[in-house]
Amino acid sequence: MNDPRLAELSRALPDLKLTTDSGDLEHYGRDWTRRWHPAPLAIAFPATVDEVQAIVLWAFAEGVAVVPSGGRTGLSGGAVAANGEIVVSLDRMNRVLAFDPIDRTLTVQPGMPLEAVHKAAREHGLIYPVDFAARGSCQVGGNIATNAGGIRVIRYGNTRQWIAGLKVVTGTGELLDLNRGLIKNASGYDLRHLVIGSEGTLGIVVEATLSLTSPPPPSQVMLLAVPAMDALMRVFAEARHRLTLGAFEFFTDRALHHVLAHGAQRPFGEISPYYVVTEFDAQDEAQQAAALELFEFCLGEGWVTDGAISSSEAQAAALWRLREGITESLAQYRPYKNDVSVRISSVPDFMRDMQALLDAEYPQFDVVWFGHIGDGNLHINVLKPADVDDDRFVAQCEHVTKLLCDTLTRHGGSISAEHGIGLVKKPYLGSVRSEAEIALMRGIKAVWDPAGIMNPGKLL
Repeated sequence: MNDPRLAELSRALPDLKLTTDSGDLEHYGRDWTRRWHPAPLAIAFPATVDEVQAIVLWAFAEGVAVVPSGGRTGLSGGAVAANGEIVVSLDRMNRVLAFDPIDRTLTVQPGMPLEAVHKAAREHGLIYPVDFAARGSCQVGGNIATNAGGIRVIRYGNTRQWIAGLKVVTGTGELLDLNRGLIKNASGYDLRHLVIGSEGTLGIVVEATLSLTSPPPPSQVMLLAVPAMDALMRVFAEARHRLTLGAFEFFTDRALHHVLAHGAQRPFGEISPYYVVTEFDAQDEAQQAAALELFEFCLGEGWVTDGAISSSEAQAAALWRLREGITESLAQYRPYKNDVSVRISSVPDFMRDMQALLDAEYPQFDVVWFGHIGDGNLHINVLKPADVDDDRFVAQCEHVTKLLCDTLTRHGGSISAEHGIGLVKKPYLGSVRSEAEIALMRGIKAVWDPAGIMNPGKLL
């Protein structure tokens, strides 16, 4: 600890785990974007709320920027520390603090992995329904910071719907206890919802009270091969009419190609341009029959060409792998990612315009897209060829992102559906928010974080 500021922090907090090891700086100074070289001052691993407060108070006094760090599975550069910041990793704050069977809430520390939250809820016969493929490595604090959505938004909504209370350390080191788990609380501004989705720019979440719910009825998973883009929303409309949906996802043949290369099993003999994987309630014979009737109807209309329905948990997992394995299968290519959303009713027109744009601008690149089509969220992954220079690749992709923003604006959409703004999408915030909205955001940040130390340069 050659830096006298760090020496002072160590003296003030002798039990604090603090490291400047080069490997730790590299690991904890970046997220999944891999586009910025990490260069933090140090990594702190607080174990208590008091330690988090003391770190922020020290940072406030010393003028050191603070980057909160969870599982670092973010895709927008929101957890990057590239300018001498202190990274506050919440890895050690990873426990369940309380369960209330009457309120059906689980109070946890922010470093708890989402998968561990799922397990803790199941032990009480309940579920925490927010879910996505990175459940094993992402953390609750990061989910809250980005208002993460996932694969079952169509049924359960985003993270925001399941946060009953938060404790947050602001940029001045003050501890706020927000909403306290109340269902009804008409006592002024609900500051809890400012923190959700704020990407660590207002403060550090140090405790979260999560609402739990009853497990859904037995379900089945159905995979459908869809021959044309126009048919996707027709299948969705018919499925929503006939079934009680828990999820409705889609992916392209290119996505399937990479997942199969990564070890998944081919579902059908013939390749289709598009695929749908949907999960639906199947607690009785009538609901199971409705799924078969849906398939037969869509087959008769020419909207699907093949299908499969799970008859066991293992088969359901195998079908879900075709969708959930996409991101992992693409990681080796360091893809440039867009995460966009439009109103569900605008999806067909937007997808046509988007496909035309991608075909025109990326003729030489492999473009993989998939998404939560039932809530209007699409993910676009552009894979970098091995012989293309990183800077030239990113420059081309950013040029296309500007054009994509124009397309989104015409359709009333957003450049960030669930990954946040971070560093990657900051130049495009004005395509979603008005100047007046951004000015208000800046004013809010100035109140919560007057020294501007909380995750600076991100979002705003």
